[in-house]
Amino acid sequence: MGFLRHGVDNRAGAPLNETRPQSASWFRGARLNYAAHALRHGESEAIAIVGESEPGTAPVRLTWGEVRRQVAALAATLTEHGIGPGDRVAGYLPNIAEAVIAFLATASVGAIWACCGQDYAVPAAHARLGQLEPAALIVADGYRFNAVVQDRSAAVAQLVSALPGVRLLIAVERIGSGVPGALSWDAATAGDPEFAPLPVAFDHPLWVVFSSGSTGIPKGIIHGHGGVLLEQYKTMGLHFDLGAADTFFWFTTPSWMLWNTLVGGLLVGARIVSYDGGPHIAALWDIAERLGVSVLGLSPGYLRTCRQQQLTVRAGRALTALTCVATTGSALPAATARWLATELGPSVQIASVSGGTDVVTGFVGSAPTIPTRAGEISAPCLGVAVDAYDDNGNSLRGKVGELVITRPMPSMPLGFWRDEDGRRYHETYFSMFPGVWRQGDWITITGHGGVIIHGRSDSTLNRNGVRMGSADIYQVVEQLGEIEGALVLGIEGRTGEYWMPLFVVVRPGTRLDDGLRRRIVEAIRTGASPRHVPDDIIEAPGIPHTRTGKKLEVPLKRLLQGASPASVLDVSATDDPELVDWFIHFAKSRSPALQEPRVV
Repeated sequence: MGFLRHGVDNRAGAPLNETRPQSASWFRGARLNYAAHALRHGESEAIAIVGESEPGTAPVRLTWGEVRRQVAALAATLTEHGIGPGDRVAGYLPNIAEAVIAFLATASVGAIWACCGQDYAVPAAHARLGQLEPAALIVADGYRFNAVVQDRSAAVAQLVSALPGVRLLIAVERIGSGVPGALSWDAATAGDPEFAPLPVAFDHPLWVVFSSGSTGIPKGIIHGHGGVLLEQYKTMGLHFDLGAADTFFWFTTPSWMLWNTLVGGLLVGARIVSYDGGPHIAALWDIAERLGVSVLGLSPGYLRTCRQQQLTVRAGRALTALTCVATTGSALPAATARWLATELGPSVQIASVSGGTDVVTGFVGSAPTIPTRAGEISAPCLGVAVDAYDDNGNSLRGKVGELVITRPMPSMPLGFWRDEDGRRYHETYFSMFPGVWRQGDWITITGHGGVIIHGRSDSTLNRNGVRMGSADIYQVVEQLGEIEGALVLGIEGRTGEYWMPLFVVVRPGTRLDDGLRRRIVEAIRTGASPRHVPDDIIEAPGIPHTRTGKKLEVPLKRLLQGASPASVLDVSATDDPELVDWFIHFAKSRSPALQEPRVV
């Protein structure tokens, strides 16, 4: 691969030493640096990073020359404070341009990056960053979201006091409240030193990304410089067809691996957009038009809301640069995919992708050269040996099976943080099928090579031995005009009984009456499966999610099986603790023995 020759010691041996995913290592002897590749493109005066925010914060336009200067200057500041290879630098930051620079400076000195968005409460941020015992902490004093100023200076002070190993604190001023005792961002990035990233081993740790942590201590997943480079070059240049003339925007947060993916746009010379703000229905499309976005990343939930609110995407918008709308985080319903295709027209590809924080890339996705079918993901990603297995490890086609990866991927983790013997890593991915990576998703590989995602296999709906994924239920229920959201659980009882409730959130002005219940049942019966009609349909005030947007299926299932809230759920890792309280109270009403207070 020619693009790896830049800044690489080519005295490496064979590309791959081992064909088993659990013990593979790539390009032994190679030396490189992610930051060197990320900033090797771009004329000095061309724009590299666009920082957008809600009204009240000035937009930011950083040239490639200015990004290189700030990265080099911040790297020098880190070095002056004794921070180098193997040290950890943590960010507690919104999705701003400074977060990208902080990561690249960290990588350039061989230190290890980790970041939480400032929407995480201090206990949730500390549950992640505290594991790493960071030497440096880079923060902001606050952010704006949905037209509300969020002052995080007090939270920053609490986090700093909980991280005694921090010897360098740097603060970005966003809202004017300041962070006492911190070195200002301007001071930390002053000067114009040489940009000279340190060459490191192919598998030198680049960053630690964290699992959702909704059911326990978040897993710190370690990835290496070289593996991430290979995967992101492939994704940006081939799957998304991005290049130096393009602008890449994904609505995300630094807590989610899509932020890491967004940064990867720099590798192919694309401009990237850091947006610090709320997902207003019109705002994201307006940004895409104003900035000439080529590839736009959105969530299925956001797109479903656009459809329900009857947004006309192209009304008054000249989305002339847009070539692809990518979506991930959950399955994209067929009805939403068809609506979006009609709104955007045949010149814009709808690219549904499924991957994971585990490998910080996609397993299955799309590409400009292959067709898109509503309700499916087009194909396995390049170089990914995807299969579907039954319980006995037999390959399946046209039937639901476990998503497995049978050969190594470059960005498979180096390991988990604080898992020195690798036991937790092995149990997570390789305990079910020895030597084969099991992701924990139900999929069907179709006869034409497409992939249908059915949801998590640990939250499968197993009615009388017939299994179905929760995503199949959501596909039909959430397309009903009266329904804003849904959560279905398959709950096995201690004596063999099985209860399958469906929780629904109805639109304002709508009642969950017998008529609507009948329509929901008929939609499931005809659009999903007559065997998986729910036992009860219950109105809920909302559906709680992890901070990265995944429904809390497994924790809520365990809660309704009688587990105590504290044993199955970390409320600080969820998007709305009040919604979690509602489900806790609901569980207690079904099981009076559940009387333990919620622990945050």
